[in-house]
Amino acid sequence: MPSTDGIAFFTYGRGVAGRATGRAVRLAAQASLTLPRGTIAVMLTLQWPSPRLPARVVVMGAGGFVGHASATQLASTGAPVVRLTRAEVDLLGPGGSAALRSHLTPDTTLVVTSALAPVKNTSMLLDNLRMMQAVIEAVQASPVAHVIYISSDAVYADSAGLLTEASSAEPASLHGVMHLAREVMLRNELPGVPLACVRPTLIFGPGDPHNGYGPNRFMRLAQAGERIVLFGQGEERRDHIFIDDVAAIVTRCALHRATGIINAVTGVVTSFRTIAEMAAARYSPPVPIVDTPRVGAMPHNGYRAFDASLLARVFPDLQLATLAEGLDRVVAAAPRV
Repeated sequence: MPSTDGIAFFTYGRGVAGRATGRAVRLAAQASLTLPRGTIAVMLTLQWPSPRLPARVVVMGAGGFVGHASATQLASTGAPVVRLTRAEVDLLGPGGSAALRSHLTPDTTLVVTSALAPVKNTSMLLDNLRMMQAVIEAVQASPVAHVIYISSDAVYADSAGLLTEASSAEPASLHGVMHLAREVMLRNELPGVPLACVRPTLIFGPGDPHNGYGPNRFMRLAQAGERIVLFGQGEERRDHIFIDDVAAIVTRCALHRATGIINAVTGVVTSFRTIAEMAAARYSPPVPIVDTPRVGAMPHNGYRAFDASLLARVFPDLQLATLAEGLDRVVAAAPRV
C-alpha cells in the first residue's frame, strides 16, 4: 500500500471486500495517527486500521435528515442496514426500550441520530434525555459492538479562535446541554461499548426538514421567488457542512469502528449575507435580500470557526463539498416549480 507522511491508505469500492462497482475511496488504514507537536490531543481512534463491513448496522432516526443520509451511504457500501423510525421504535413510548432491544445483536453497530431538535425549552431537554435513557437500557440488556452518536457543535463554548475536538465543552444553549448530557450518559452507562461521537456544525442540503436560518431556508425562498430576510445585516460568520459529507463521516466511523470524538466541519466560515447572495444568484430573477434590525445579541458573538485538521488527518480521502458545490446540488435536487 502507498503511504504519505507515515499514513497508510487502503483503496476499496462498494462492498469493501473486492467489489469495485462503487466509487473508490482511500481511507486511513492506521488505527492511531500521531499528530505534530502543538496540535490537538483528542483523537478519533480507528479500531479497525483497514475498513471492514460491519456485520449489521441499525440506524435510529432513519427517517430524519442525518439518519436517512447516513443509512443510505452505509447501505451503499454493502453493509446490512436496518432503518428504524419512530413508527418502529418510539423511544418516548412505554415499550420504546424493549422495541429497540429486539433489533440489537452482539455484532450490531448502532447509529443514534434520534432527537427532538432544536431544543427550545426544558421539557424538550428532558424528553431527549429520556430518549437516550431508553437507548441505554436497550443496549445494557442487549449489548452491541459499536455505538455512533450524532451530537452537535453546540456542545462547545463560544470562542474568538478556532474550535477543535479539544475545545472546552461548555454549552450555552439547552440544545448543546442536551447533546453533551447524552454523550456523558453513553460514556458513563455503557463503559464497555466502543463509542464515537460525531459533532456536526450547521448542516445543509436537500431534504432538510427544519428550514433553519441559512442555506436551507435561503435556497427555498430564492426558488420560490420570495425575498430573503436577514437578521441584522447577516454579518455572522459560520461553518456549514453538506449533508452527504456528514453521512460520509458517519460511514467511515462505522467502517473503521472509530472511537472518540470528531467534528463534522469544513474549516471555512461564510457570512449569512454572502450565503444569501449565493442563494439568490442561483435563480432568475434574483430575489431581494432584506436587512432587519437585530433583536438581542448576535449568536456566538457572530463567529464560530473550526480547525478541521483532525478530520483531514484521520480521513484524508474525504473531499468535502464547498458551499458553492453544495448549493448547486440543492438546486439539482429541488423539484421544479
